Amino acid sequence: MFIQTEDTPNPLTIKFLPGKEVMKSGTADFKSKDLSQNSPLASRLFDIEGIDGVFLGSDFISVTKKENEEWFSLKPSILGKIMEHYASGDSVLLVNNNESTDETNDSDTVQQIKKLLETRVRPAVAMDGGDIQFESFEDGIVTLLMKGACSGCPSSTATLKMGIENMLRHYIPEVQEVRASGM
Repeated sequence: MFIQTEDTPNPLTIKFLPGKEVMKSGTADFKSKDLSQNSPLASRLFDIEGIDGVFLGSDFISVTKKENEEWFSLKPSILGKIMEHYASGDSVLLVNNNESTDETNDSDTVQQIKKLLETRVRPAVAMDGGDIQFESFEDGIVTLLMKGACSGCPSSTATLKMGIENMLRHYIPEVQEVRASGM
């Protein structure tokens, strides 16, 4: 098995491409070993000392390290755990980790925002090993949850303000600002 790696804009996160499907649909974000119990793959990766987060996308695995760790010492172990997982035949998730959302009650504006995020933003941030999820739209402010490599990325604020905010304001006049969850 040949696994490619790609740097992401977040120096603490590397994207691993196993050349196989990782998630059939959606994404899964794990911030600790305790929270990864329904994912044999994420659990294996958290067995490595120094791993701070695991994000699973359609065809990639983003791994975030603790700040005091070095990639040259972590990469071989991560590659080994990914190969071990695929050789085991275990599924990536034991239970569907995706939240189902009822979009029938969304306003036209919220539906437009979600559609633009799904078609224009998510594919671009997935290329960098992350994901962005809609949280809310209130008083002209769109709140988004940054996941994977996007979470804690030094350039995420610029992405939000210069990219996503400008695009949403262009297409949807009701949007005044875009913020990351927790800001």
